[in-house]
Amino acid sequence: MRKAMGNVLGALMGVALLGACVPTTQTAQTAAAPVPMSQLDSGVYVSRQDGTFTLPAIPLDRLPEQYRRQTVDYQTDEAPGTIIINTAEKHLYFVTGPNKAIRYGIAVGRSGFDWSGTANITGRKEWPTWTPPPEMIDRKPELAKWAAGQPGGPENPLGARALYLKTNGVDYGYRIHGTPEWESIGHNASSGCIRMINQDIIDLYGRAPDGAKVIVMTRDGKMPTKLTVPPKPVKAKKVTTPEPRPDAAPDVAPAPVDPYANPVVGPI
Repeated sequence: MRKAMGNVLGALMGVALLGACVPTTQTAQTAAAPVPMSQLDSGVYVSRQDGTFTLPAIPLDRLPEQYRRQTVDYQTDEAPGTIIINTAEKHLYFVTGPNKAIRYGIAVGRSGFDWSGTANITGRKEWPTWTPPPEMIDRKPELAKWAAGQPGGPENPLGARALYLKTNGVDYGYRIHGTPEWESIGHNASSGCIRMINQDIIDLYGRAPDGAKVIVMTRDGKMPTKLTVPPKPVKAKKVTTPEPRPDAAPDVAPAPVDPYANPVVGPI
């Protein structure tokens, strides 16, 4: 009798131990790992051939993780296909579904070149030609050689792809484009355009349709209520000094200039 009772107790203990190793449905649900808020896209920054051009690999040890392409949770009421650009965080979001987006690292406009508002994609080009505007040539005369346009290629400032933007049918000159200067990602570096790593602009180019809505947030990370663009630079007028007549002579000789009368203060 005692032997039989021992067998029964042993069996019950075995069942209890077995139950501790195999979780019930409720236990399994409790122990499940939370869904990650972001997921990096792996293997996207390797060297690759694109048409007749070769894209160099991006060294990941020099590209902060926050600026690498990844799928993230993103709270928004905007429809899938919308692009939302947070210039303060240096991130571009492509909405893929309810509160989901693909996030890319970007470079944005330098101080004085930033803008905000809503636009639409109205054109697209692969390996586009870049033509510097006249005001840029005024700032950098060495760009005059490209006044008629720089052909597309690995050294072209527009990179592998360009998405052209208009607001209410007006082209203010802003683009979302690639760049050979991938080190500028995460910085205020452009003249107002949105720069992306070439591998990333190729990916976005294939996802964003023509007519897609583009929202550029304000510098303090808020949704825009109107279009705000920097004022157009005023071109300096050339001051010409009339040549003196051959028979004209000054009545009074000019006084000699004393170089020490007004000393220079500060670095020279």
